[in-house]
Amino acid sequence: MRKTRATLYAVALLPALVLATPAAAHRTEVTTRDGALTPGQQRAADRYWTPDRMRMAGALVPEITPMPPDDNTPDDPTVPPADQPDPGAVWTHGGAVTTTVGRLFFTFSDGYDGSCTATSVRSPNRSTVVTAAHCFRGTGDPADADTWNHNVYFVPGYRNGSKPYGGFSVRVMFTSSRWDTGTDSSEVAVAGYDAGVAVVNPRADGRRLGDAVGSQEIAFQPPVSGEFVHAFGYPHVQSGTQWLGARMVHCAGAARPGPDAPLLFGMRCDMAHGASGGPHLVGFDPATGHGTIVGVTTTGSDLAGGPEERSYATRLGSAAKLLYDRAARR
Repeated sequence: MRKTRATLYAVALLPALVLATPAAAHRTEVTTRDGALTPGQQRAADRYWTPDRMRMAGALVPEITPMPPDDNTPDDPTVPPADQPDPGAVWTHGGAVTTTVGRLFFTFSDGYDGSCTATSVRSPNRSTVVTAAHCFRGTGDPADADTWNHNVYFVPGYRNGSKPYGGFSVRVMFTSSRWDTGTDSSEVAVAGYDAGVAVVNPRADGRRLGDAVGSQEIAFQPPVSGEFVHAFGYPHVQSGTQWLGARMVHCAGAARPGPDAPLLFGMRCDMAHGASGGPHLVGFDPATGHGTIVGVTTTGSDLAGGPEERSYATRLGSAAKLLYDRAARR
């Protein structure tokens, strides 16, 4: 039977709990897992993620789910105001966000394919992405291979089954050891440990991710209630919304703590499964598509509360910085 992955929606979470004290950060360690290390493994990942397989990733019952259609919403060169709220719409305005954000594909231990969202971030190795921990594995013993997803693969700028900037197999994944401590990933996520970082391999022509598509800035700082935030993600065919994973979706608004999960900050947003791990950016400039990532999507109103559908993020604090620093040295 296929495993249930309930309220975390391939939408990200909040390492803000560890913002509390340096001592808390000291007790947090990093759990790692290797991915595609050899050239053969990297080529196998490139071959596995075909256009149709990417389109179907995340289907609850892929054997009977129709192939989702492409989304041909026309691009719009008109740049919206930076402070204009958006409860959810396909991003059609171009900019760096369309190259640095993409779908993160993986295969669960039960053999089904899924997807989240990830982002290329500035780092010394020019090969680092940030996403949600639950996009890499479930909670529990990291020595148990079945807790980890495999065949993990990042496609920046994914659109309608294509790899416009190539595909990047994941070389090594990093999650917080605090993610190991529970059997219920929802509870651990609410506690602020649903961030994940990975180092990706160069694409087939040898170019590193940052050289090929650029990167977004990243910051590890306490949240500010009411701060205006832009979120991006790829909600997919399982999401129960109008989105089918074909295009990147955008939301924007004033981020506030969740009534039932005060460590998670989010805004009104119609995104669901597949958006997990997507970036929450402050200082975002719609004209350039650049901003600073301060959180990753973890869940929606079903877990964190709120009067309407919202997208809540794990804020990137000291626990997430440990992951980033470890990845940046690889």
